[in-house]
Amino acid sequence: MSTPSDLLSGGLGKLDHRGSHALIGAVLRAVGTMALVLAVVLLLWVAGLRLFDVSDYVGKGPADVWASLVTDEDAGELRAEIWPLLGKTLLDAGVGFLAGMTAAVVLAALVVRYRVLESTVMPVALVLQTVPLIALAPILILLVGRGYAIVAIMSAIVVLFPALVNISLGLRSVSPQMRDLVLVYGGSPTTVLRRVAFPSALPALFASVRIAVPGAMTGALLAEWLATGKGIGYAVVSAAGRSQNAKVWALVVVVTLTALLLYLAAQLLEAVVLNRFAQAPGRSS
Repeated sequence: MSTPSDLLSGGLGKLDHRGSHALIGAVLRAVGTMALVLAVVLLLWVAGLRLFDVSDYVGKGPADVWASLVTDEDAGELRAEIWPLLGKTLLDAGVGFLAGMTAAVVLAALVVRYRVLESTVMPVALVLQTVPLIALAPILILLVGRGYAIVAIMSAIVVLFPALVNISLGLRSVSPQMRDLVLVYGGSPTTVLRRVAFPSALPALFASVRIAVPGAMTGALLAEWLATGKGIGYAVVSAAGRSQNAKVWALVVVVTLTALLLYLAAQLLEAVVLNRFAQAPGRSS
């Protein structure tokens, strides 16, 4: 005869089994989607060069970039030059990502907790999103200089608004019944925000992370081009100015593949974390 502990163990085993299948399925979907994206990009790349009849001197195809990075005699020298540039850009993007996401989470919590702030915070964030960075860059450089502060600010501006909107909507997804239950048991609105709203907003938070990853890369490249004079952002402009077209294409391909891999990593982390929360007691699997 089965005891309650046997039934509980069997139920948890089935739950873990379903959770593992869900996690594997999510990972396979993410990897498959990324492979499809790469295939489409390659197809559009080749088709675009042929459709617009771009000269071989200006337009480089996938085979040309592969040769520049792998098979040419000077491919090793180019790779040795690109890796430090990529490391610098990744560091800059990481600074901007952390700055933008931290600001977005803090502002979203304040907007949801104190509704009166929404009419102040949202318009300012929208203005920062709307004004072109190339117009803001000279003023920001005068204010904070050309160090990591300018990288953090410019990347954070790109990341901030979409992340703020997504996270705010996620924090407001708490049902009135759940909010009332916490308040009835002596919790405060801050307790609702911390214990209920933030766990409920995890999907929105990870959606913001996926959007912020390429956004932070874009912000870092712009900051390098307009302000710091370092990293791949500046190297692309410098190589284009010297008509080093093969190098330009190689740099663009490397930074694009890096952004796609980071996006895939964010998707995989999302799948792992949400699968883990789905198996927690009190949450549906």
